Amino acid sequence: MKTSAFVYPWDVAGDPAAPARIAELGAGQVTLAAAYHSTRALTPRHPRHRVVTAEYAAVLYPPGARWAGRGLRPYPAGRWAPGDAYGEAATALAAAGLEVHTWVVLAHNSRLGSEHPDTSVVNAYGDRYPWAPCIAQPATRAYLVDLAAEAAVRPGAHGTELESLGWYGLAHLHAHDKTAGVGLGEAGQYLMSLCFCPSCRAGYGGRGLDPDRLAAAVRAALEPLWRGAADDGGWPAVERLLGADTAAATRAWRDTTARTLQEEAVTAVRAAAPHGFQVLLHADPVSYHCGANAGVDPAGILSVADGVVVPCTGGTAALAPFAAHAGERTVLAANLTVVAGMGGSPGTLAADAARAREAGATELRLYHVGLASDGDLAAVRDALAAHRAGPTAVSSSPTP
Repeated sequence: MKTSAFVYPWDVAGDPAAPARIAELGAGQVTLAAAYHSTRALTPRHPRHRVVTAEYAAVLYPPGARWAGRGLRPYPAGRWAPGDAYGEAATALAAAGLEVHTWVVLAHNSRLGSEHPDTSVVNAYGDRYPWAPCIAQPATRAYLVDLAAEAAVRPGAHGTELESLGWYGLAHLHAHDKTAGVGLGEAGQYLMSLCFCPSCRAGYGGRGLDPDRLAAAVRAALEPLWRGAADDGGWPAVERLLGADTAAATRAWRDTTARTLQEEAVTAVRAAAPHGFQVLLHADPVSYHCGANAGVDPAGILSVADGVVVPCTGGTAALAPFAAHAGERTVLAANLTVVAGMGGSPGTLAADAARAREAGATELRLYHVGLASDGDLAAVRDALAAHRAGPTAVSSSPTP
Protein backbone atom coordinates (compact mmCIF):
# COMPACT_ATOMS: atom_id res chain seq x y z
CA MET A 1 0.00 0.00 0.00
CA LYS A 2 1.09 3.54 -0.68
CA THR A 3 2.44 5.09 2.53
CA SER A 4 2.86 8.72 3.52
CA ALA A 5 4.69 10.08 6.55
CA PHE A 6 3.60 13.26 8.33
CA VAL A 7 6.35 15.88 8.55
CA TYR A 8 6.70 19.47 9.77
CA PRO A 9 8.84 21.94 7.79
CA TRP A 10 11.02 22.51 10.85
CA ASP A 11 11.92 18.80 10.84
CA VAL A 12 13.62 19.34 7.48
CA ALA A 13 14.67 22.99 7.15
CA GLY A 14 18.21 23.34 8.49
CA ASP A 15 18.83 19.57 8.60
CA PRO A 16 20.50 18.42 5.34
CA ALA A 17 20.27 14.77 6.43
CA ALA A 18 16.51 14.77 7.04
CA PRO A 19 15.19 14.16 3.48
CA ALA A 20 17.35 11.08 2.90
CA ARG A 21 16.56 9.75 6.37
CA ILE A 22 12.82 10.04 5.69
CA ALA A 23 13.14 8.52 2.21
CA GLU A 24 15.05 5.55 3.61
CA LEU A 25 12.06 4.61 5.76
CA GLY A 26 10.37 3.25 2.66
CA ALA A 27 7.42 5.62 2.50
CA GLY A 28 7.26 7.14 -0.95
CA GLN A 29 5.25 10.18 0.11
CA VAL A 30 5.29 12.87 2.78
CA THR A 31 2.36 14.91 4.06
CA LEU A 32 4.03 18.21 4.87
CA ALA A 33 2.36 20.83 7.06
CA ALA A 34 1.53 24.04 5.17
CA ALA A 35 -0.91 25.51 7.70
CA TYR A 36 -0.78 24.31 11.28
CA HIS A 37 -2.07 25.08 14.76
CA SER A 38 0.05 26.08 17.76
CA THR A 39 2.15 23.27 19.18
CA ARG A 40 5.29 22.34 21.09
CA ALA A 41 7.24 19.62 19.32
CA LEU A 42 10.44 17.65 19.81
CA THR A 43 12.95 17.48 16.99
CA PRO A 44 15.11 14.56 18.19
CA ARG A 45 17.69 14.64 15.40
CA HIS A 46 17.87 18.26 14.26
CA PRO A 47 21.41 19.73 14.34
CA ARG A 48 20.23 23.16 15.56
CA HIS A 49 17.41 22.55 18.04
CA ARG A 50 15.55 19.92 20.04
CA VAL A 51 12.29 21.71 20.80
CA VAL A 52 10.19 23.88 18.51
CA THR A 53 7.44 26.04 19.96
CA ALA A 54 4.93 27.18 17.36
CA GLU A 55 3.31 29.99 19.30
CA TYR A 56 0.10 30.32 17.28
CA ALA A 57 -1.76 28.85 14.31
CA ALA A 58 0.01 29.98 11.17
CA VAL A 59 0.69 29.36 7.52
CA LEU A 60 4.21 28.08 6.96
CA TYR A 61 4.73 30.03 3.74
CA PRO A 62 4.25 33.72 2.85
CA PRO A 63 0.47 34.34 2.58
CA GLY A 64 -0.72 35.67 -0.77
CA ALA A 65 -2.24 38.90 -2.01
CA ARG A 66 -5.81 37.61 -1.67
CA TRP A 67 -5.72 38.54 2.03
CA ALA A 68 -4.98 42.24 1.57
CA GLY A 69 -7.46 44.37 3.49
CA ARG A 70 -9.36 41.44 4.97
CA GLY A 71 -10.18 41.29 8.66
CA LEU A 72 -9.84 37.51 8.87
CA ARG A 73 -6.59 36.36 7.35
CA PRO A 74 -3.89 33.78 8.09
CA TYR A 75 -0.93 34.68 10.24
CA PRO A 76 2.57 34.03 8.88
CA ALA A 77 4.70 31.88 11.15
CA GLY A 78 7.25 33.44 13.47
CA ARG A 79 10.79 32.40 14.17
CA TRP A 80 9.89 28.69 14.33
CA ALA A 81 9.20 28.61 10.56
CA PRO A 82 10.35 31.88 8.97
CA GLY A 83 9.94 32.82 5.32
CA ASP A 84 8.84 30.00 3.06
CA ALA A 85 9.70 27.17 5.44
CA TYR A 86 7.19 24.93 3.72
CA GLY A 87 8.71 25.61 0.29
CA GLU A 88 12.25 25.00 1.51
CA ALA A 89 11.29 21.68 3.08
CA ALA A 90 9.15 20.61 0.12
CA THR A 91 11.99 21.24 -2.34
CA ALA A 92 14.45 19.21 -0.26
CA LEU A 93 12.01 16.31 0.19
CA ALA A 94 11.14 16.20 -3.49
CA ALA A 95 14.86 16.15 -4.36
CA ALA A 96 15.16 13.01 -2.20
CA GLY A 97 12.53 11.31 -4.39
CA LEU A 98 9.53 11.82 -2.13
CA GLU A 99 6.12 12.87 -3.44
CA VAL A 100 4.95 15.88 -1.42
CA HIS A 101 1.34 16.49 -0.36
CA THR A 102 0.23 19.39 1.80
CA TRP A 103 -1.23 19.08 5.31
CA VAL A 104 -3.66 21.90 6.06
CA VAL A 105 -5.29 22.55 9.46
CA LEU A 106 -8.37 24.74 9.12
CA ALA A 107 -11.05 25.29 11.82
CA HIS A 108 -8.63 25.16 14.75
CA ASN A 109 -6.99 28.47 15.55
CA SER A 110 -6.60 29.94 19.03
CA ARG A 111 -5.02 33.19 17.86
CA LEU A 112 -7.96 33.85 15.55
CA GLY A 113 -10.31 33.33 18.49
CA SER A 114 -8.25 35.56 20.74
CA GLU A 115 -8.00 38.47 18.30
CA HIS A 116 -11.51 38.01 16.86
CA PRO A 117 -13.54 36.56 19.75
CA ASP A 118 -16.82 36.91 17.87
CA THR A 119 -15.65 34.16 15.48
CA SER A 120 -15.54 31.50 18.21
CA VAL A 121 -17.99 28.78 19.20
CA VAL A 122 -20.10 29.93 22.17
CA ASN A 123 -21.56 27.23 24.41
CA ALA A 124 -24.95 27.20 26.13
CA TYR A 125 -23.45 28.95 29.18
CA GLY A 126 -21.99 31.80 27.12
CA ASP A 127 -18.38 30.55 27.32
CA ARG A 128 -16.31 31.07 24.19
CA TYR A 129 -13.92 28.48 22.78
CA PRO A 130 -11.15 30.54 21.19
CA TRP A 131 -9.56 27.46 19.60
CA ALA A 132 -12.78 26.66 17.73
CA PRO A 133 -13.92 29.02 14.94
CA CYS A 134 -17.65 28.68 14.36
CA ILE A 135 -18.02 27.26 10.87
CA ALA A 136 -21.58 28.62 10.52
CA GLN A 137 -20.47 32.25 10.33
CA PRO A 138 -20.27 33.56 6.74
CA ALA A 139 -17.01 35.49 7.19
CA THR A 140 -15.35 32.55 8.92
CA ARG A 141 -16.49 30.16 6.19
CA ALA A 142 -15.09 32.45 3.50
CA TYR A 143 -11.77 32.63 5.36
CA LEU A 144 -11.59 28.83 5.74
CA VAL A 145 -12.44 28.15 2.10
CA ASP A 146 -9.81 30.58 0.83
CA LEU A 147 -7.24 29.27 3.29
CA ALA A 148 -7.93 25.71 2.14
CA ALA A 149 -7.34 26.65 -1.49
CA GLU A 150 -4.17 28.65 -0.87
CA ALA A 151 -2.48 26.39 1.68
CA ALA A 152 -3.39 23.17 -0.13
CA VAL A 153 -2.13 24.10 -3.56
CA ARG A 154 1.51 24.91 -2.95
CA PRO A 155 4.10 24.74 -5.74
CA GLY A 156 4.99 21.15 -6.59
CA ALA A 157 2.36 19.55 -4.33
CA HIS A 158 0.58 16.49 -5.74
CA GLY A 159 -2.32 16.56 -3.30
CA THR A 160 -3.57 17.73 0.07
CA GLU A 161 -5.01 16.48 3.35
CA LEU A 162 -7.47 18.85 4.99
CA GLU A 163 -7.69 18.55 8.78
CA SER A 164 -10.30 20.13 11.07
CA LEU A 165 -12.66 20.87 8.19
CA GLY A 166 -15.75 20.76 10.36
CA TRP A 167 -16.93 21.53 13.87
CA TYR A 168 -14.46 21.87 16.71
CA GLY A 169 -15.94 21.65 20.19
CA LEU A 170 -15.04 21.37 23.85
CA ALA A 171 -12.41 18.67 23.48
CA HIS A 172 -9.03 20.28 22.84
CA LEU A 173 -5.48 19.59 23.96
CA HIS A 174 -4.58 22.69 25.93
CA ALA A 175 -1.68 23.88 28.06
CA HIS A 176 -2.12 22.83 31.70
CA ASP A 177 -5.56 21.40 30.89
CA LYS A 178 -7.96 20.93 33.83
CA THR A 179 -11.14 19.78 32.09
CA ALA A 180 -11.07 16.04 32.82
CA GLY A 181 -12.55 16.26 36.32
CA VAL A 182 -16.04 15.38 35.09
CA GLY A 183 -16.49 12.53 32.64
CA LEU A 184 -18.95 13.95 30.13
CA GLY A 185 -19.07 11.05 27.69
CA GLU A 186 -20.08 11.51 24.06
CA ALA A 187 -23.42 13.03 24.98
CA GLY A 188 -21.88 15.66 27.23
CA GLN A 189 -19.22 16.48 24.67
CA TYR A 190 -21.92 17.06 22.06
CA LEU A 191 -24.01 19.25 24.35
CA MET A 192 -20.98 21.27 25.43
CA SER A 193 -20.00 21.72 21.77
CA LEU A 194 -23.32 23.14 20.57
CA CYS A 195 -22.73 26.72 19.47
CA PHE A 196 -24.97 29.68 20.35
CA CYS A 197 -23.32 32.47 18.39
CA PRO A 198 -25.72 34.66 16.37
CA SER A 199 -25.31 32.56 13.23
CA CYS A 200 -26.08 29.31 15.04
CA ARG A 201 -28.99 30.83 16.94
CA ALA A 202 -30.47 31.85 13.58
CA GLY A 203 -29.76 28.36 12.26
CA TYR A 204 -31.64 26.71 15.12
CA GLY A 205 -34.50 29.09 14.50
CA GLY A 206 -34.63 27.92 10.91
CA ARG A 207 -35.05 24.38 12.22
CA GLY A 208 -38.03 25.34 14.37
CA LEU A 209 -36.15 25.75 17.65
CA ASP A 210 -36.23 28.77 19.94
CA PRO A 211 -32.51 29.37 20.67
CA ASP A 212 -33.07 30.67 24.21
CA ARG A 213 -35.21 27.68 25.11
CA LEU A 214 -32.69 25.38 23.47
CA ALA A 215 -29.81 26.82 25.50
CA ALA A 216 -31.85 26.36 28.68
CA ALA A 217 -32.65 22.78 27.65
CA VAL A 218 -28.98 22.06 27.02
CA ARG A 219 -28.02 23.42 30.45
CA ALA A 220 -30.74 21.32 32.07
CA ALA A 221 -29.62 18.23 30.18
CA LEU A 222 -26.06 18.74 31.40
CA GLU A 223 -26.98 19.00 35.10
CA PRO A 224 -26.95 15.22 35.74
CA LEU A 225 -23.54 14.99 34.06
CA TRP A 226 -22.05 17.65 36.34
CA ARG A 227 -23.20 15.49 39.24
CA GLY A 228 -21.26 12.53 37.88
CA ALA A 229 -23.90 10.67 35.85
CA ALA A 230 -21.95 10.57 32.57
CA ASP A 231 -23.41 8.36 29.87
CA ASP A 232 -21.28 7.02 27.03
CA GLY A 233 -24.32 5.82 25.12
CA GLY A 234 -23.54 7.96 22.08
CA TRP A 235 -26.36 9.54 20.13
CA PRO A 236 -29.18 7.71 22.00
CA ALA A 237 -27.90 9.39 25.18
CA VAL A 238 -28.11 12.81 23.51
CA GLU A 239 -31.71 12.05 22.50
CA ARG A 240 -32.55 10.93 26.01
CA LEU A 241 -31.03 14.02 27.61
CA LEU A 242 -32.27 16.62 25.13
CA GLY A 243 -35.32 14.97 23.59
CA ALA A 244 -35.27 13.14 20.27
CA ASP A 245 -36.87 15.87 18.16
CA THR A 246 -34.75 18.66 19.60
CA ALA A 247 -31.59 16.60 19.27
CA ALA A 248 -32.41 15.79 15.65
CA ALA A 249 -32.99 19.46 14.80
CA THR A 250 -29.64 20.52 16.28
CA ARG A 251 -27.84 17.74 14.45
CA ALA A 252 -29.52 18.58 11.15
CA TRP A 253 -28.31 22.18 11.44
CA ARG A 254 -24.77 21.18 12.32
CA ASP A 255 -24.51 18.36 9.77
CA THR A 256 -25.71 20.61 6.96
CA THR A 257 -23.35 23.41 8.02
CA ALA A 258 -20.34 21.09 8.06
CA ARG A 259 -21.25 19.29 4.84
CA THR A 260 -21.70 22.48 2.82
CA LEU A 261 -18.41 23.90 4.13
CA GLN A 262 -16.61 20.70 3.19
CA GLU A 263 -18.12 20.83 -0.29
CA GLU A 264 -17.16 24.50 -0.74
CA ALA A 265 -13.60 23.94 0.44
CA VAL A 266 -12.99 20.90 -1.76
CA THR A 267 -14.46 22.76 -4.74
CA ALA A 268 -12.16 25.73 -4.09
CA VAL A 269 -9.10 23.49 -3.81
CA ARG A 270 -9.94 21.72 -7.06
CA ALA A 271 -10.42 25.07 -8.84
CA ALA A 272 -6.95 26.20 -7.76
CA ALA A 273 -5.17 22.88 -8.33
CA PRO A 274 -3.68 21.22 -11.41
CA HIS A 275 -5.38 18.22 -12.98
CA GLY A 276 -4.96 15.05 -10.95
CA PHE A 277 -4.44 16.84 -7.63
CA GLN A 278 -5.65 14.56 -4.80
CA VAL A 279 -7.95 15.96 -2.10
CA LEU A 280 -8.44 14.00 1.13
CA LEU A 281 -10.12 14.89 4.44
CA HIS A 282 -9.15 13.79 7.92
CA ALA A 283 -12.49 12.33 8.90
CA ASP A 284 -14.61 10.52 11.46
CA PRO A 285 -17.59 8.49 10.17
CA VAL A 286 -19.87 9.78 12.96
CA SER A 287 -21.17 13.12 11.75
CA TYR A 288 -21.83 14.65 15.19
CA HIS A 289 -18.25 14.13 16.37
CA CYS A 290 -16.03 17.20 16.65
CA GLY A 291 -12.31 17.74 16.30
CA ALA A 292 -9.33 17.35 14.03
CA ASN A 293 -10.96 14.37 12.33
CA ALA A 294 -14.15 16.10 11.24
CA GLY A 295 -17.42 14.26 11.63
CA VAL A 296 -18.82 13.47 8.17
CA ASP A 297 -21.44 11.44 6.39
CA PRO A 298 -19.29 8.73 4.72
CA ALA A 299 -21.34 8.45 1.52
CA GLY A 300 -21.58 12.22 1.18
CA ILE A 301 -17.93 13.03 1.68
CA LEU A 302 -16.76 10.28 -0.67
CA SER A 303 -18.93 11.77 -3.39
CA VAL A 304 -17.03 15.05 -3.00
CA ALA A 305 -13.42 14.27 -2.03
CA ASP A 306 -11.01 11.66 -3.38
CA GLY A 307 -10.98 9.95 -0.03
CA VAL A 308 -10.36 10.21 3.69
CA VAL A 309 -7.66 9.77 6.30
CA VAL A 310 -9.05 7.79 9.24
CA PRO A 311 -7.50 7.37 12.73
CA CYS A 312 -6.76 3.66 13.24
CA THR A 313 -4.25 3.53 16.10
CA GLY A 314 -6.90 2.18 18.48
CA GLY A 315 -8.40 -0.18 15.90
CA THR A 316 -9.82 -0.19 12.40
CA ALA A 317 -13.57 0.01 13.13
CA ALA A 318 -13.83 3.55 11.75
CA LEU A 319 -12.82 2.32 8.30
CA ALA A 320 -15.91 0.15 7.75
CA PRO A 321 -18.47 2.95 7.18
CA PHE A 322 -16.20 4.48 4.55
CA ALA A 323 -15.33 1.15 2.94
CA ALA A 324 -19.06 0.51 2.46
CA HIS A 325 -19.26 3.54 0.15
CA ALA A 326 -15.83 3.41 -1.48
CA GLY A 327 -15.44 3.33 -5.23
CA GLU A 328 -12.67 1.80 -7.28
CA ARG A 329 -10.48 4.91 -7.01
CA THR A 330 -11.41 5.98 -3.47
CA VAL A 331 -8.50 6.51 -1.10
CA LEU A 332 -9.04 5.15 2.40
CA ALA A 333 -5.87 5.98 4.33
CA ALA A 334 -5.41 4.36 7.74
CA ASN A 335 -3.62 6.77 10.07
CA LEU A 336 -1.34 4.87 12.48
CA THR A 337 0.69 6.53 15.24
CA VAL A 338 4.30 5.33 15.13
CA VAL A 339 5.62 7.33 18.09
CA ALA A 340 5.77 4.97 21.06
CA GLY A 341 5.85 7.84 23.55
CA MET A 342 2.56 9.14 22.14
CA GLY A 343 0.69 5.84 22.38
CA GLY A 344 1.84 4.40 19.06
CA SER A 345 3.14 0.91 18.39
CA PRO A 346 5.82 1.03 15.69
CA GLY A 347 6.84 -2.54 16.50
CA THR A 348 3.49 -3.88 15.32
CA LEU A 349 3.15 -1.57 12.33
CA ALA A 350 3.35 -4.34 9.72
CA ALA A 351 0.61 -6.36 11.39
CA ASP A 352 -1.47 -3.23 12.02
CA ALA A 353 -1.13 -2.26 8.36
CA ALA A 354 -2.26 -5.72 7.28
CA ARG A 355 -5.34 -5.47 9.49
CA ALA A 356 -6.11 -2.04 8.09
CA ARG A 357 -5.89 -3.38 4.55
CA GLU A 358 -8.28 -6.21 5.45
CA ALA A 359 -10.69 -3.57 6.81
CA GLY A 360 -10.64 -1.68 3.51
CA ALA A 361 -7.67 0.68 3.77
CA THR A 362 -5.92 1.41 0.48
CA GLU A 363 -3.10 3.56 1.88
CA LEU A 364 -1.25 4.20 5.15
CA ARG A 365 -0.38 7.38 7.02
CA LEU A 366 2.38 7.42 9.64
CA TYR A 367 2.09 9.92 12.47
CA HIS A 368 4.69 11.32 12.90
CA VAL A 369 8.24 10.67 11.67
CA GLY A 370 9.59 14.01 12.86
CA LEU A 371 8.50 13.29 16.44
CA ALA A 372 9.67 9.67 16.57
CA SER A 373 12.79 8.38 18.28
CA ASP A 374 15.56 6.61 16.37
CA GLY A 375 14.23 3.31 17.71
CA ASP A 376 10.74 4.11 16.49
CA LEU A 377 12.07 4.95 13.03
CA ALA A 378 14.08 1.72 12.87
CA ALA A 379 10.90 -0.21 13.68
CA VAL A 380 9.00 1.70 10.99
CA ARG A 381 11.69 0.95 8.42
CA ASP A 382 11.60 -2.78 9.25
CA ALA A 383 7.79 -2.84 9.30
CA LEU A 384 7.42 -1.18 5.91
CA ALA A 385 9.95 -3.59 4.44
CA ALA A 386 8.00 -6.53 5.91
CA HIS A 387 4.72 -5.09 4.66
CA ARG A 388 6.08 -4.78 1.14
CA ALA A 389 7.43 -8.34 1.31
CA GLY A 390 3.96 -9.79 1.77
CA PRO A 391 1.79 -11.78 4.24
CA THR A 392 4.48 -14.27 5.31
CA ALA A 393 6.86 -11.56 6.42
CA VAL A 394 4.04 -9.65 8.13
CA SER A 395 2.90 -12.69 10.10
CA SER A 396 6.41 -13.15 11.48
CA SER A 397 6.89 -9.52 12.43
CA PRO A 398 7.20 -8.60 16.14
CA THR A 399 4.06 -8.38 18.22
CA PRO A 400 3.62 -7.03 21.74
